[in-house]
Amino acid sequence: MQESFILFYCLLFIVAFLYASVGHGGASGYLALMAIFAISPAIMKPTALLLNLFVSSTSFIQFYRGGHFKWKTFWPFALASIPLSFVGGMMVIESSIYKKILGLLLLIPVIRFFFFKNTDPKDFKSSNIPLSLAIGGIIGLLSGMIGIGVGLSFLLSYCY
Repeated sequence: MQESFILFYCLLFIVAFLYASVGHGGASGYLALMAIFAISPAIMKPTALLLNLFVSSTSFIQFYRGGHFKWKTFWPFALASIPLSFVGGMMVIESSIYKKILGLLLLIPVIRFFFFKNTDPKDFKSSNIPLSLAIGGIIGLLSGMIGIGVGLSFLLSYCY
């Protein structure tokens, strides 16, 4: 039993390190790891949120220092996502449904990785505020429901 805790914490450190090294908070990795170790959703959500906030904050500081932060692009996402993340976090979801939603949301980065590899920031269009508000709201609600919160790195990955 103690060996599984040691393995879990070692893997958790590796996940945090790898996600932080590419500028992400890592909540999807923490949630996947906790699901593998059969940790209950009641523990998964706040733990992933806390870890994600810590790692995202350190990533944001580096992102900001590098001159990549654009307030004009960020604010509509944040304006909608932060309150809806709170609403999503207040929702009580049955364990089996939670795991299905989590599984679907964990596929999004995989799809983005395989099918949208060559995105160059120079090719991005200017921000559409109503669309940014809608997308930010959806991201906030879903991430609050599964315990990712509104990790700055998740939002910022779309804002530069």
